[in-house]
Amino acid sequence: MSATEPIITALERSWDMIDASLEGVDDATIARFPADQCNSMAWILWHMSRVVDSFIQTRLQSSPQLWMQDDWYRRFEMNDDPDDRGFGWSYDRVKAWAPPSRDTLVEYYEAVKASARTYLSSLSDAAFQERRVIPPAAEPRTVGVALGQMVWESVAHGGQIAYISGF
Repeated sequence: MSATEPIITALERSWDMIDASLEGVDDATIARFPADQCNSMAWILWHMSRVVDSFIQTRLQSSPQLWMQDDWYRRFEMNDDPDDRGFGWSYDRVKAWAPPSRDTLVEYYEAVKASARTYLSSLSDAAFQERRVIPPAAEPRTVGVALGQMVWESVAHGGQIAYISGF
């Protein structure tokens, strides 16, 4: 078994859960806030996709994020700040955010998944063990540890999307 196999398996299972949760969901449903102080599926999907995009592109490959490279920020009518992933947003800011269509959200999510799959399938066991400074942590850590953090983020948000979809 390769070092990346558990990472790929966890992500694929999370993505399958998200994909199933998004089936038949329209623009109004994906943008709905199920309760006060809860995020919408749209915002969670955007945030989760931004996190994976930043991990795979910027943090692990030192390349431009798809967000800027493919002008996704324009399709979302947002800025091209590579660090704007929703971290630190107040609930009022989240509530005021105008999501794009469900199709645009899903297209970005699919592009990010494809990029992650390509990167992870090319990652050697030696590269997985490589130690380097990978933001946001200031101390060196392995690529595997950084990927573990990304998987945790994806699984947690995938579960939220699935829960809201059934809500």
